[in-house]
Amino acid sequence: MNPCGYDIIGCMKAMIHTEETLRAELADRAAGAMMIAARTAPKAKGKDNLSIMRVDYEGRVQIAQHMRKMVEEKRAASFFLRDAANLEESDALVLIGTRIKPMRLTSCGLCGLGTCENKERYEHVPCAFNTGDLGIATGSAASRAADLRVDNRVMFSVAMAVLDLGLMGPDIRIINAIPLSIKGKNIFMDRR
Repeated sequence: MNPCGYDIIGCMKAMIHTEETLRAELADRAAGAMMIAARTAPKAKGKDNLSIMRVDYEGRVQIAQHMRKMVEEKRAASFFLRDAANLEESDALVLIGTRIKPMRLTSCGLCGLGTCENKERYEHVPCAFNTGDLGIATGSAASRAADLRVDNRVMFSVAMAVLDLGLMGPDIRIINAIPLSIKGKNIFMDRR
């Protein structure tokens, strides 16, 4: 028996979905896969100081508006305007941030302060291992997007606006932002 009954055409239309109608869902799935890749990326001493988030459309618009405000207030360069337009046109946004906590792996001095004890007196100076872990997680996430053939770009301009807004909380001090685009042409290329 045909599950559509006599209305085969109407029933088939209800079963057919175009990429355009599923784009937001597909972008969210890609963002989820990126978040998994970032979370499972190797971390120094196995300690996870990362925070990983996905931002919805309304959030992306608010961040883009804040980027424009930062330019108006002369707190950001004019290319933030271009990046704000890219963000509004994007289909998803993944944020990856790190807390600043010395790993006490060694007193390596890579932070420039000699020892972890000295570094702890300067809470805003990043531990080299925290920033290294953030970079590895960001690379893993961007690589996962590339595996899925989703256009993406790591944008510090977007991250600066997110940091300025405090969207990831007060303990997240360094952020990378990765907007995603599923279009016929990569919106992150050929930019002025």
